[in-house]
Amino acid sequence: MLNINWDEYKEYKKHTHKKADNFIILLDFMKSYYNMASPIDMYDTLVYDELAKMMLEKRDIRDAEGLESFLFKMNA
Repeated sequence: MLNINWDEYKEYKKHTHKKADNFIILLDFMKSYYNMASPIDMYDTLVYDELAKMMLEKRDIRDAEGLESFLFKMNA
């Protein structure tokens, strides 16, 4: 399991041109910085970080399938 590098996330966020909320930017960051494509890997990382866990709870995402559904809706 890896820890989210919040300093790198902040730097990524400064240079992103996407108009989105912090959670969507975090998901894009994880895809880009950590080369993550699997919702299972993403969820496992997010759930063990307190800030990311709050973001999941805010969106009522309780498992990897919920995250996969969120990602699908986001890209639709």
